[in-house]
Amino acid sequence: MLCLERRMLGLVGFIGSDLHATSGRLLRCTLRSSTVQQTSGSTHHPQRAWLSSQAPLCGHHTPKHRTRLYGPFTHPQQTLGSSRGPFSLPLFTQRVALSQGPNTSTAKIRLRTRLVVTLLFGGGLLGTWWYVRNEKQQNHRMQRIEQLKKVALGQGDFSLLDHRGHRRTKRDFLGSWVLLYFGFTHCPDICPDELDKISAVVSALDKDRSLPAVQPLFVTVDPERDNVAALERYVKDFHPRLIGLTGTPEEVKVAGKDYRVYASPGPKDEDGDYIVDHTILIYLVNPDGLFLDYYNRMKDDVQIAESIRNHMKSYVKL
Repeated sequence: MLCLERRMLGLVGFIGSDLHATSGRLLRCTLRSSTVQQTSGSTHHPQRAWLSSQAPLCGHHTPKHRTRLYGPFTHPQQTLGSSRGPFSLPLFTQRVALSQGPNTSTAKIRLRTRLVVTLLFGGGLLGTWWYVRNEKQQNHRMQRIEQLKKVALGQGDFSLLDHRGHRRTKRDFLGSWVLLYFGFTHCPDICPDELDKISAVVSALDKDRSLPAVQPLFVTVDPERDNVAALERYVKDFHPRLIGLTGTPEEVKVAGKDYRVYASPGPKDEDGDYIVDHTILIYLVNPDGLFLDYYNRMKDDVQIAESIRNHMKSYVKL
């Protein structure tokens, strides 16, 4: 009985010191140890193996080697290449160490495969989204053009004289972006302000060399006073590309009617001077000769330039 008690005390002391030395390893490898034990198919109990490997119960003989909890006792100087025995690493440690090499390379291959698949899948989604987006924009532009064709505005032609006396028609300006304004040279303030605005817009767009040039046009609504000579003097105060257009009362009326321009001369004063009440709008015409947009007095030159820039970027030639 005394021998059994001594033996149990020795067992408790050995297990305590052994657990202290292997506590860090057990914490890291608990999950793997369960997998190794399940796959090994062995029913060998570690503690029973330790008891069975010891000397007779009542003797005081020290065993040649002792088996630790998960494998045989290991000398501190032993190497991984040793065979199982008194001087080999614990069985669990050997299996974990040997399994790290192949698993690491396999994990890298799997990571690369997942990365490649993710990139291909993401690229496919991005390409599909870009294609669908472009198709929608193209369809929207074509619908917009069809709508503009149905609008009864700027669909006709005109034939007028410019401020140099040359005959000009609408066909002369096809292929160019046009800003069109109807006014008269005797206008005290509104017409000069709007023409100054047009000049600022054209100058701002000219700074961007990636954009096509804009052609400003000024069509008079007062042909009785605004002849070629009067227009030539008048347009010099604005943008150098501004072209003044005039003609007979009938020719001017046809040009204004095509853009639904209202013009009505007021009563004359003692000096024979009068004011013409007219529509105050700036029209944007695209290179196909189609009316595209208009700007009232509430729009400043910055807003108009930005709008024209957007129209240019989204323009689709017919």
